[in-house]
Amino acid sequence: MEFTHFNDQKRARMVDVSDKGVTVRIAKAYGEVVLSKEAYTAVKKGRVKKGDVLAVAQVGGIMGAKQTPYLIPMCHPLNIESIDINFEMDDKNNTIKIFSEVKVTHKTGVEMEALMAVNMAALTIYDMCKAIDRSIEIRKIYLLYKEGGKSGKFERKG
Repeated sequence: MEFTHFNDQKRARMVDVSDKGVTVRIAKAYGEVVLSKEAYTAVKKGRVKKGDVLAVAQVGGIMGAKQTPYLIPMCHPLNIESIDINFEMDDKNNTIKIFSEVKVTHKTGVEMEALMAVNMAALTIYDMCKAIDRSIEIRKIYLLYKEGGKSGKFERKG
């Protein structure tokens, strides 16, 4: 396997997808935000002064996914057809788990958009909670799943 984002002069380029077939492409990503007990409880009980943390983080994640080609240099602009972000509260570990799913019918995948959605949702949670807890940790951001295109399906194990 070789890198595809380099031209003959070994300089960066945007990959040519003109010969690829249009297929449905789906990507799912995951990430975690670990908060102090105080900040976690404030989020869970809706007591953060800036507002509903998860509602704003959901919108932030969606907006981030839509901005991906303007923030990551070699990403293609895509007409994203669906973005969904869900949260799971882990009371035992004061952790908010973030799940994103992005879907498009196109010649290139949406892995970066799914990862960007998780990152932006996590950063939004940080921004909204930083007055309560500056030691918030954003971690374990990774691709869970992708399908569509020549490379087929990928599903993270474990």
